Amino acid sequence: MSEVLDNSKVFSFFIPRTTLVGIGASREIPMRMKQLGGTKPFIVTDQGIVATGILKQITDILDEAGMSYAVYDKTVPNPTDRNVEEATEMYRKEKCDSLITLGGGSSHDCGKGVGFVISNGGKIQDYEGVDKSDKRFPPYVAVNTTAGTASEMTRFCIITDTSRKVKMAIVDWRCTPNVAIDDPVLMKGMPPALTAATGMDALTHAVEAYVSTAATPMTDACSEKAIELINKYLRRAVGNGSDMEAREGMCFAQYMAGMAFNNASLGHVHAMAHQLGGFYDLPHGECNAILLPHVSQYNLIARRTRFARIAQLLDERIEHLNTADSAQRAIEAIKRLSSDVGIPSGLIALGKKYGKNVREEDIPVMTANAQKDACGLTNPRTMTDQAVAAIYKAAL
Repeated sequence: MSEVLDNSKVFSFFIPRTTLVGIGASREIPMRMKQLGGTKPFIVTDQGIVATGILKQITDILDEAGMSYAVYDKTVPNPTDRNVEEATEMYRKEKCDSLITLGGGSSHDCGKGVGFVISNGGKIQDYEGVDKSDKRFPPYVAVNTTAGTASEMTRFCIITDTSRKVKMAIVDWRCTPNVAIDDPVLMKGMPPALTAATGMDALTHAVEAYVSTAATPMTDACSEKAIELINKYLRRAVGNGSDMEAREGMCFAQYMAGMAFNNASLGHVHAMAHQLGGFYDLPHGECNAILLPHVSQYNLIARRTRFARIAQLLDERIEHLNTADSAQRAIEAIKRLSSDVGIPSGLIALGKKYGKNVREEDIPVMTANAQKDACGLTNPRTMTDQAVAAIYKAAL
């Protein structure tokens, strides 16, 4: 149950104007874009979406509606400032007037980066931080193809600054899409490993929002339901990608986790994971999954009651346990779910999986950068440099 809020504070709640969830929802893209005033959308996606045929599914829908468009399909898994520059140049050259982002977090982040520069000028680095823009985006429809990042509905944009090897956290209400679409049909072909990684990303969003210092009764409700649904459906979605009930269940789960962190923000799991992505170009969801139990263990003392509730939502039997022992069960349940869906046991193993060399000697630099990340501002327990470094070492 949520704590009584301080009446001297005012809490905001950001979500897209319209959200469509369900089988076939993507067919409404042309109508929704026309309602927003877009006539020639710029589609931002990646080669994975092209290879699976998902881009063609969407362009066929646009073709049937007689809508012109241009496509940028070079987004990389951790989108960079160079992606944003290249895509923005193409948007202008093609004389587009609106945005469609198609994919997971990377495509949405890249497209949001384009939106910032197109509408406000300058370069993407100008918008690092909170609410740095002052002009609204072009009409924007975000079409999600993974059940995890919730980038199709958030005010977050994460872009790698290639010169600093740092993931910039951009938090700005103006990059919230006008329309968010979650069609489980587009997720049917997602491979088990990606299903697992994005699902654990969603769990991290829900847990970090739930224990955040900015949590509210509304974000609590979203977090709790998201954790419950992820526990119910993630293993099934990983085990059988054609299980449409599980796919749709994960659509709702990741979206509600997004509603939670979009408003309660996150914590040091994300602050630290961003550095692994920026430094080694490692997948965000798997970095989160590996760090989540370690950071949660550190945060436990500050949020025992909430971690005890997380244990319940993850089906742990805690009826006869005290609060401290119940809270510890949440950590064990998170580790078990992560193992069940095939997440590597540590950062070195994750690095080897992707041909990257994760090194202990890089920890001081990553620690310093993590401490500057905006996501850490709402972590429930103060993180010293020594604590961050110790968690990186423990997670190796």
